[in-house]
This record gives sequence, C-alpha cells and structure tokens, in this order.
Amino acid sequence: MPEKILVIGIGNDFRCDDKIGLDVVRVLREKNIPKIKILEESGEGISLMEIWKNAESVFLIDAVSSNAEPGTIHRIDVHQQKIPKSFFHSSTHQFGVAEAVEISRVLKHLPTQLIIYCIEGKNFSMGTDVTPAVNDAGFRVVDLITVESRTNKVKI
Repeated sequence: MPEKILVIGIGNDFRCDDKIGLDVVRVLREKNIPKIKILEESGEGISLMEIWKNAESVFLIDAVSSNAEPGTIHRIDVHQQKIPKSFFHSSTHQFGVAEAVEISRVLKHLPTQLIIYCIEGKNFSMGTDVTPAVNDAGFRVVDLITVESRTNKVKI
C-alpha cells in the first residue's frame, strides 16, 4: 500500500554537517506524527527512486554546499523547479539525489509531491559536531515539515 507521506533524511553521522538530514528525521520521529513514514538513508540515488516510487508525498532533507550562508534553508518543489547543479557537487555518490530526481522525472516516476529541504552546510569533514547555524536550521525544518505535512500550505 502506498505511503501517504514519506519523510527521508539523508546524511552521514560521521561527516559533521552532512548528518543534519538524519538529525531532522530523528526529531520528527520523536513527534509521532500520524500517517508519516520516516526513513534514514545515505543518499544513494537508485535506492531513493525505489523508496519513493509508491509514495504520494515525499519530503527529503539533505545538507548541501552551494556557498550560501551556513544554515540557509532551500526549499525545492521538484515539480516546479530543477535542483541547482551546485547543490550536490560535493556528494560522495556519483548517482545521488539530483540524478535520482531527474531520472524519475524523465521516467515519469516522481511522487505526486516531492519537496526537498536542502540545508546549507559549512563543515563536511570527519566528525560528529554540527555547525550551530546548521543545527538551528534543522530545527526550523522540523517545524516546517510538521506544519506542511498537516496543512500542505507552508513555503519559505
């Protein structure tokens, strides 16, 4: 049976700011929001395509590096805009989020709604500390997804 709302956190627990997507979904999981399935993923594109293929509405959270101010939140509705190529240039995956979205778009396999919350990171080195501005942005994204999953009316 298709999931109504799927929330996917992307990241690596041992690459500082890169773990923010995982941190966001862990906080959301504690909220026990009804009718939401929450997953933690590494960001490998083929897996993402398989995961979201039966979902109606998907929220994906990931850290990006586009030279914006750390903690900047970028909200991308993939049915309205393409993912800027600069967002995921530091990905450890050759086939990651951006590629999965574009291939799904071409194959007409995108979920009815796919919203990506990209949080601008600063430090992607080995470690577990998240930059304070990135951590604060993560909590803002928790609030945004909480409201948007219930009302579908929030935009930043």
